[in-house]
Amino acid sequence: QVQLVESGGGLVQPGGSLRLSCAAFGRTFSIYAMAWFRQAPGKDREFVGGIVRTESARYYAGAVKGRFTISRDNTNNTVYLQMDSLKPEDTAVYFCAATYISGNLYRPGQYDYWGQGTQVTVSS
Repeated sequence: QVQLVESGGGLVQPGGSLRLSCAAFGRTFSIYAMAWFRQAPGKDREFVGGIVRTESARYYAGAVKGRFTISRDNTNNTVYLQMDSLKPEDTAVYFCAATYISGNLYRPGQYDYWGQGTQVTVSS
């Protein structure tokens, strides 16, 4: 079992930046990959970015590539999402997720563990 706790959401103006954190607790040594998803009102949950625990590769959705950066601190079992050049369409609840197995990291169904979500609002 893994527990995920997100933090760092808030209100920011267009063009601004935010950094989200996701701390993992419990059976963290078995985590294969972690990811960020987001869900806006009335829309499906969508992949934002993902990172494999023991690899250097990062994976991003096209809508955020070049603006968002995912990183990890394995010592502290924490994954970060640095969000720059934020746009109003980035407004959503952002969720952290973790999986023990390899697979399609872009699918929400790949992940067994989810955080409670943190609200990000981009507005002037």
